[in-house]
Formats: sequence, structure tokens, C-alpha cells
Amino acid sequence: MKIGVIGAGPAGLACAYKLAAREIKSEVYEAGPSVGGLAKSIRLWNQTVDLGPHRFFSSDRRVNELWLEVVGKDYTMVDRLTRILYKGKLFRYPLRAGDVIGKLGPEETARCLLSYFREYVSTGAGSGGDETFEGWVVKRFGRRLYEIFFKTYSEKLWGIPCNELDADFAVQRIKKFSLLEALKSAVSGGGGKKHKTLVDRFAYPHGGTGMVYERMAAFVSDKGGKVYLNTPVKRVLNDGPRVHGLELMDGTVKEYDHVVSTMPITQLVSRLDGVDEGVRQAAASLRFRNTILVYLGVHSRDLFPDNWIYVHSPELRFGRITNFRNWSPSLYGNEETSILALEYWCNQGDEIWGWEDERLIELAKDEASRAGLVKADIASEGYVYRINKCYPVYSAGYKRLLKPVEDYLRKIEGLTVIGRYGSFKYNNQDHSILMGILAADNIALGAENNLWAINTDYEYQESAVITETGLVDTGGS
Repeated sequence: MKIGVIGAGPAGLACAYKLAAREIKSEVYEAGPSVGGLAKSIRLWNQTVDLGPHRFFSSDRRVNELWLEVVGKDYTMVDRLTRILYKGKLFRYPLRAGDVIGKLGPEETARCLLSYFREYVSTGAGSGGDETFEGWVVKRFGRRLYEIFFKTYSEKLWGIPCNELDADFAVQRIKKFSLLEALKSAVSGGGGKKHKTLVDRFAYPHGGTGMVYERMAAFVSDKGGKVYLNTPVKRVLNDGPRVHGLELMDGTVKEYDHVVSTMPITQLVSRLDGVDEGVRQAAASLRFRNTILVYLGVHSRDLFPDNWIYVHSPELRFGRITNFRNWSPSLYGNEETSILALEYWCNQGDEIWGWEDERLIELAKDEASRAGLVKADIASEGYVYRINKCYPVYSAGYKRLLKPVEDYLRKIEGLTVIGRYGSFKYNNQDHSILMGILAADNIALGAENNLWAINTDYEYQESAVITETGLVDTGGS
């Protein structure tokens, strides 16, 4: 069996890795110069950094077993500290009732609680029924908390008003957080710490997140497969409802029994022959958001203790800042410099996307200082990294566009579509890795895993988490 894989990110490489473990060779085509996709690591100023914060956490046994198989003992457990910057104050995230109450003050807290209970009484908090992100969050937290802790950041990230953003973003990211439970916990002395999806510690590879995928790629090659870099795919070759190969940008044609695609779903549809016009138009209407990462080298080892901070302050353009000094000591060695990464989100045609690097670096220095996170003039070095099409935009009604595309692609034999880009899902690493694992099972074993359900209504079957000593059962899903 000959397998072609488009994209060497978490989903594509997890699939190729699992196939290789079963002695099934695959050829992986990566358009960029390195593996890892959004989860790659880069060397900068004698240190290793990721493309923003990449915290790996999963409760799925299969994902964690694969991760540990690849990483071995070369990882560190990192104590997570993440906060929200709002009006010059830093709030713990996930939100903790005691922390929020103490920092907002009695008057603002009263407004938030009144707003919450007004929604709770009038609609039943947590009852659902609203298709927009704004409506979904307001029903569960009240309008005032929505405006403080959800609105500004989400609009920075997606570039559209929250009443035009689909509720799926909230469902996937914050559905298990209950304000009422947090309040009860705070009153009872628990501090509002209960949260089912976000953990206080996570496993992090000694060589950065990209190390995982570099090792996967090496394993695929060791087993007789190939990983081609700087090799974009021009067309996916199909005869009607069956895929039979790939055409590369240089005109080379490669025949395959099965193709796994992680390229953006919009590109995939445009690179297939004979696609229904309605499907083609629906795919073309789906949008991705770009990211500009501005790295700053700061002459200090002691800036702020957070792994990363969400910036909700509307007067600042950046939405998140990562301090790599607070991840793993192996990342920075003996260097005295701390590396920060500020994230700016934009669309392809936005003015900031075309700014020169120097202008972006000066903006980042100024905003890091105004945010109170870096003293003026101690950031001396800067580096800009642009990521095209990194966030699938969940605009209201996007599912009506995605559904006919999904239905069409499902019917094509010899084609599997996975990954954040490929399936148009806002995946974490674990979701994409799981897609790759189950895709390999479908190809090698004839399994019938529904890959499109992952990161929607998919529930993990076996629950286990990674600790310092390896995998530990947590007693069910």
C-alpha cells in the first residue's frame, strides 16, 4: 500500500508515524522548510522558542501513549501560570472567583453578579440555544463578565464582532466552566479552582514542542518512508470520486493508493478536479485568520512569572504574550536574555500584515512597555515571524458552508482529510494527533472512525494523563 501525506504538522506526521509503526510506508510532502506546522520550534538568539505558547495536554490514553513513545523521558512538567491583563490588573485564568472578586472590587463585582443572576433567572444560565459566541457567553456568565473577560480578546483574535462569531468557539473552549460552581467553591474555601479542561501542570519536551514532530519525521524515514521539505502539492489527482495520486509544483506526478490531506480545506477543494460548483463556492467562502509573531530579546531573567498572558486591554493591539523563560530551562541554556513573543492577529488584506519588520518590532516594544510587562528600553532585539492561515474563522453560519464541503469530501475514495487546516477545526495538538492516529487505523485496519467528529462531540474513551513518572489513569472519561 502506497500512502501520500500532505503536510508535516501534528496530524499528518502522527498518521505517517502510526502507519510506519505498522510497516506501512508513506511519503510526506511539506510546503515549508521544516516539520511541525504550527507546533514547530525555531532557534533564536541561542535559545529555542515555539510559535507562541504550545501547551500539550490530553486525557486520551492513545494520544498520551504516542506522545510518550516519541518523547521518552525527555520532558519536564511545567507549572502553568496564565493570566488575563485587563485595566492594568492581572487575573488568574481559568477564572477564579476569589481572585476576580478581589481585583474587580466590590462595586464592579456587584455589577457582574447582578448581570449574571439576571441572565440566570430570565433565561436559565447554561441553557444554551444561542448560535452566536456573544449570546452563548452572556447566557452563562452575564453581560458584564462577558464584556470584561471575553469580548475584547475574542474580537482581537477573530477580527469580527462577537455577535457574528459562531458559538462553536465557546463550546469547544469553555463549555465545562461553570461560574456558579466557581462561586460555590470560593464560598466554601476552594478558591474557585475547579475546572475540568484546563490543568495546572503540563508536559513539555526538553527541545521545545517541535522536537516531537522532528522525532516523528525521523521515525518515518527510518522505517523507509520519506519526508520532503519545501515541496508543495499543486493538485490532488482524482478520477471522479476516487483519488489516485498527487502532482507536485515541479510537475512530478506520484501515484498513491491513499492520500491524507492536512492542507487548508479551501486549497484542497480548489486542487481537485470535477468538484461541484456549489461545493467549490462554499469552500471558497470559508476564511482563515493570520498571525504575526513579534519576538523580543529582553535583557532580564526576571520579567513576569506567567507562561503566557491574554491581553484583554482594548488600547493594546497584541492579544497574547508568551515568556519562554518560564517554560523549560533547556530552552535558554546559559543565556541571560528572556525571549517574549507578542501575537498580532489579522486578515490577509489588513494593513498591519504588510508592515515592515522594523515597524512591527517597534510597535511590540512600545506595547510591551505600555502593558507594564517590560521596562522601557530593555528590549534590544526583535524578530518577526508571519503565519498565513492559522486560525479557521468560526463566523456565524460557517457550518452551513462547511457541511456540503465535508459531505462531498467524505464520498471521495482514497482520501482522508484531517488536522486544523484540513478539517477546518480549531484543534489543539492533541485533537490533531488523535485525528492522525485514527486516520492510520482507518487506512491500515479498515476501521471506521468518524474523524470529523473529533473536537466537536467526540468524547475520549479512556482517560489517562501524563505526569513526571509517565502515564497515570484518571478513572474514566
